[in-house]
Amino acid sequence: MTTSSNTKKPIDMNGKPYNRGLLMVTIIVGLFGTFLAGTMLATAYPTLMNEFNIEASTVQWLSTGFMLVTGVMIPITAWMMNRFSSKLLYIVGMGLFFIGNIICFAANSFPMLLTGRIVAALGGGILTPLGQSIAMSIFPPEKRGTIMGMVGLAIGVAPAIGPTLSGWIIDRFNWRMIFGITLPFIGLDLLLSFFFMKKVLPTKKIKLDTLSGILSIIGFGSLLYGVSEAGNDGWTSKVVISTIVIGVIFIALFCWRQFKLETPFLDIRLLKNWHFSLASLLGSIARIALVGVELVLPLYIQIVRGESAFHSGLMLLPGALLMGLMSPISGMLFDRLGARTLSIAGLTLLTLGTFNFTTLTTTTPIIEIVVLYAVRVMGITLVLMPSTTAGLNSLPLNKMNDGTAINNTLRQVLGAIGTAIFTTIYSNIQSDQMPSKHLLHTAPLQYKHEAITAALNGYHAAFFTAVVFGILGLILAFLLKKNAGLVKNDVNHSAEKEA
Repeated sequence: MTTSSNTKKPIDMNGKPYNRGLLMVTIIVGLFGTFLAGTMLATAYPTLMNEFNIEASTVQWLSTGFMLVTGVMIPITAWMMNRFSSKLLYIVGMGLFFIGNIICFAANSFPMLLTGRIVAALGGGILTPLGQSIAMSIFPPEKRGTIMGMVGLAIGVAPAIGPTLSGWIIDRFNWRMIFGITLPFIGLDLLLSFFFMKKVLPTKKIKLDTLSGILSIIGFGSLLYGVSEAGNDGWTSKVVISTIVIGVIFIALFCWRQFKLETPFLDIRLLKNWHFSLASLLGSIARIALVGVELVLPLYIQIVRGESAFHSGLMLLPGALLMGLMSPISGMLFDRLGARTLSIAGLTLLTLGTFNFTTLTTTTPIIEIVVLYAVRVMGITLVLMPSTTAGLNSLPLNKMNDGTAINNTLRQVLGAIGTAIFTTIYSNIQSDQMPSKHLLHTAPLQYKHEAITAALNGYHAAFFTAVVFGILGLILAFLLKKNAGLVKNDVNHSAEKEA
């Protein structure tokens, strides 16, 4: 990052001053719209199944396909960020996302709707690592915590309010409004990007290694597909096993290829940096804990407590609002305290809050659920973006693009694996303890009681698994250096300055 001595403004790669605040507004609005549109479909599945006369396994591809394409695009985006102007890349990514959502809004068939989701995912896979990389690159290390806290506000709050908002839309409007309500935000951000987005990341003419691209697509695509199907078909399914094995093999070949290249497609050598790897792993564990409980808790609220999808989302809304409040605060605290203190405090709150979910009953007070979820969210907020910032702060500036791509890829893959684990544990325990079908006719009240007990036991086991992840993360947090991520402890800070 450079600064004009005359204007006291930062200067882009073309030597022109730009407004850093307006550029960040563009990024935050874009990421908020991206994550909001990407997470609003779950409550609409029953409506879409009736609309297009399809099964649950088919409609699930609206989320599975989105996740697969986004996950595959993230490693490729690392090369694109090193090769093309950040302004051009942002406009292309936001343009694809805008077009994809228009297709979804106008869809008159399921294939058209799925096509729109895939086009949008192509843009989303570009925007997430690009936005984070730009935010980390245009501010000095001592301010990155605060800035990444603002980015975390968009990335964390949007998925949290998505289900509540979509439930409200489904109850009152046509399903198309799920996409229609996001179009003005996305369109506005696309317009803003033409004026306020700048070429702020260094680029160089590097040839695309086609083989690396193919290995990356097959490897990460196959692995993500396998673990996503494991949640539905179980880990012993032949399709699940074969796709995971293929994914692991091709990812191994991809990694081997990167070590052989003078200019790697994705510089995985960065994982040799212990601090970066540890911080990325902590962020991934927080991500697993977030998506795992957000998957299971609404099921408990709707199935055991009999609440609607909208009301279950409404119960989680205070936690989402708290995340919005805490994200900038956690960023400012990071700039003063570093990641170690925040991660230990956050994972302690996360673990304690989750442990109380292991004792939920059919009569647990609603306010208790709301408060416990808010405590968990506060803990996750203290870990998620601070750990990301600490890890990226340990890298020189010219490796920021690869670092953000690796960080996001790890979260995508481990998040998918975590979700599959939670789903499998809940489903297996519930199905194993379900009462015999004959009781449904001979003793319906007993059947209902035993069925609810089986579901509760499944939820308890899933929540206990989340506790285990929290304890694991807490142990790893103690391995971080004191004041981890702060400038004075950043061993690569001098290299970053030179870059």
